[in-house]
Amino acid sequence: MSDSFREVTSVSWFGRIKRAVGGVIFGLILIVLMVIGLFWNEGRAVQTARSLAEGSGAVVSVGADSVDAANDGRLVHVSGPMTADSGLSDPDFGIAAQGLRLSRNVEMYQWKEESKSETTKKLGGGEETVTTYSYSRVWDDSQIDSSDFKKPDGHQNPPMEIHTRHFQIPEGKLGGFTLDTPVLDRVEGDKAFSLSPDQSAAIDAAYSGNKRVNIVDGKIYLGFNTTTPALGDYRIGYELAPLGVVSIVARQAGSRFEPYQTQAGDALLMVDTGNVPADKMFADAVSANTLITWLLRGAGLLLLTIGFALFFGPIGVLLDVIPFLGSMARMGTGIIAFVLAILVGTTTIAIAWFWYRPLLAVAILAAGVIAAVIVYRIGRSREPAVPVVAPSPGVAA
Repeated sequence: MSDSFREVTSVSWFGRIKRAVGGVIFGLILIVLMVIGLFWNEGRAVQTARSLAEGSGAVVSVGADSVDAANDGRLVHVSGPMTADSGLSDPDFGIAAQGLRLSRNVEMYQWKEESKSETTKKLGGGEETVTTYSYSRVWDDSQIDSSDFKKPDGHQNPPMEIHTRHFQIPEGKLGGFTLDTPVLDRVEGDKAFSLSPDQSAAIDAAYSGNKRVNIVDGKIYLGFNTTTPALGDYRIGYELAPLGVVSIVARQAGSRFEPYQTQAGDALLMVDTGNVPADKMFADAVSANTLITWLLRGAGLLLLTIGFALFFGPIGVLLDVIPFLGSMARMGTGIIAFVLAILVGTTTIAIAWFWYRPLLAVAILAAGVIAAVIVYRIGRSREPAVPVVAPSPGVAA
């Protein structure tokens, strides 16, 4: 079931100019923030790279069977099977399992509002926007506040009384070592945990609500009709992170692990599933650092482009008195905004390199100058010699 309605709004040319001026201020703030962010990102990348290099040179691989007090305070690498003294349970539904972490994922059937707008520029600089609001019933894992809907009448959502929860063992064991929450939180590998129909009775006994309990496709369904859901029905699935082999790089503190503070600045605590050598864990961390650095660079350049586009926004609005001229102006200012974003962004990154990696930056600059000189001299050496024309006989010197 779904429904929709349309709303038409208009903004005058002067109203759009006022809005564009506000966009200039926001654009300038965005430009400043992105310059600061790009500069910070280079420092973050350098610090993390240096910390990983420091850790890679200091790490010691040790056995998990017993704890050697001589390694206390050192950066150690340990691999082995993880065990637990206790099981996992969701007391609200009587679900029990053996593993590291049991996750309850809850969805409720409720109204959702979606909007789609089409804006048309009018002769004289005004703007008309037609917004279509549509309403449909969907499964969603968080409460949708129907009071914020454009048309809340007839689309009220019931309160979400059951929520997603995670149940994790308080401690784990790795041979002679004890694993605390900071380590356990980093262990991944959650997999779907399917429920069987014969668990319905136990679930129904533990459930304190008034909805009918069913098991559908390995999940709990709370509602009276599994094929035609009603508002407020719930669909509850589970995931289980099993106990298995883990690899840890951390500071040994007695029989426990804690972050290892490097002189470069980062605190190292790495956890991976499976028997992963220390060098591979560090190599993966280096690759992740490189990826994050480039993603943040790309995001910074994109937001810089948006900031410059907002700064030039009033030009297009002023020329929208004739819509065609405004569209042409926005195309031109968009290109200028992109070029300025590249120039400002790359200049910021270059300055950050000189700030955070002066020796490397100078070496790269020197290599570039040397390469340019070599290319110039090669080009000069290949220039053809200008022939000297001898005077003809009989011509006076």
